[in-house]
Amino acid sequence: MKKILIIEDDPAISTGLTESLKLEGYNVTSEESAECGLNAIKFDKPDMIILDVMLPGMSGFDFCKQLRSSNDNTFIIMLTAKTDEIDKILGLELGADDYVTKPFSIRELIARIKAVLKRKNDIQNDVAHFAFGNISLDFKKVECMKNSNKVNMSFKEFEIMKFFIKHIDEVVTRNQLLDEVWGYETFPTTRTVDNYILMLRKKLEDNPSVPKHIQTIHNAGYKFVV
Repeated sequence: MKKILIIEDDPAISTGLTESLKLEGYNVTSEESAECGLNAIKFDKPDMIILDVMLPGMSGFDFCKQLRSSNDNTFIIMLTAKTDEIDKILGLELGADDYVTKPFSIRELIARIKAVLKRKNDIQNDVAHFAFGNISLDFKKVECMKNSNKVNMSFKEFEIMKFFIKHIDEVVTRNQLLDEVWGYETFPTTRTVDNYILMLRKKLEDNPSVPKHIQTIHNAGYKFVV
């Protein structure tokens, strides 16, 4: 049974989500603040976090940033009342796996939960391990090692690398990455892809300013070479 942690300060929304997700067969717990959520994760590792952006004290953005900096790759779906594109992009760039804008349909949220969890199964059941240069990627454990040292990578970054591995020496466009890795086209934008590539280069390349493996193909996209 998959565990879902809801971090939402509105009791009505939290209760409604909890009841609906339990009916879907999930083990659900809830917290009213980001601080309580971080503490809960230490004792009960969830498979997914449903995270409100507008929380008292620490915001959902700050929660996401802190969780990812601790090398925690738990799936995050953000709930946001904001409709500005920049807020959605920011959440995804901080490491969220998806977002739903309030007011939302519970059926839509459940569909997105299932889609995100399915992506994890797909990536784990495909390429199990891949090594290049001084990098070793373990997709089963979702772990990356560089020169025998663990590298902090988000699950989204693993998904990008999985796509690159499937298309070694091929030019892939930003829109291809959006369609295949994020799974929808409206958000994020190609700028988000570029920012993720920048982060991957910093983590995996010996010289990020002159990348050897994740190369930019001018006016086309990117190419992964080993």
